[in-house]
Amino acid sequence: MIILVTGANGQLGQDVVRSLGADHEVHGYGRDQLDITNESQCIEVIMALRPDVVIHSAAYTAVDLAETEVEKVYMVNADGTKNLVLAAEALGAKFCYISTDYVFDGISVTPYKEDDLTNPQSVYGKSKRAGEQHVESLSSKYFIVRTSWVYGIYGANFVKTMLNLVKTRDSLKVVSDQFGSPTYTVDLALFLGQLVQTEKYGIYHASNSGVCSWYNFACAIFEESGSKVTVDPCSTEEFPRPAPRPRNSAMAHGAILANGFDDLRPWREGLKAFLKEQGESKDENG
Repeated sequence: MIILVTGANGQLGQDVVRSLGADHEVHGYGRDQLDITNESQCIEVIMALRPDVVIHSAAYTAVDLAETEVEKVYMVNADGTKNLVLAAEALGAKFCYISTDYVFDGISVTPYKEDDLTNPQSVYGKSKRAGEQHVESLSSKYFIVRTSWVYGIYGANFVKTMLNLVKTRDSLKVVSDQFGSPTYTVDLALFLGQLVQTEKYGIYHASNSGVCSWYNFACAIFEESGSKVTVDPCSTEEFPRPAPRPRNSAMAHGAILANGFDDLRPWREGLKAFLKEQGESKDENG
């Protein structure tokens, strides 16, 4: 298969290119090679490459900054997605859009299912939902993959932040009233590789399995890396942020299971694998 990956310099994009490159002809495009907000460039690149699949992981993801850069975030996450999906559809290519748990409001007490009503509360979430709607209405061969709490070897993320903080602090406060599922980019990339080879189109929720709070996640990071630090739970209100976060963004993996895919491994196993890749696991640190 010929696969075009947008956002190829990003945290997820780099692992998608790396993971799928062994079995497919993968072309990764960063912002410098492909400006997704440029409609004619999207058409030109896709028609020249003629991919079988477009995996669209490029996005404006600065959640708090998005609250004040509304026009810019919509231009990337909504208009950019529309440009790509129109070009892919003209070619007859499959389209895989990476979306987010932020399309939900977070007030559910049970994990969100793929067909639950969306109700994004932040500008970022609303822009990603607008991107989903373009995909649903314009593509005849689409996968929408919502994920959450993503971390990997490339780029900045919560796990790396915690590992850096522990170098200079002996105690931390971490929010304990927001729940979700951490997702290791390598595991998500492997699932995407399986998914796009099928014609099992639709919306998928894909994260490492299991649910935790940010506080639980931080404690696990320090336990698995062998770091000695005191972690205290705190409330969302103690750490006010410009953009609202979903209190519960846990997502049920109904579509993965119904379509015969293996579920992603438990989040703690993903974390262990990441720390090993980073050289930060307690086994390697002694």
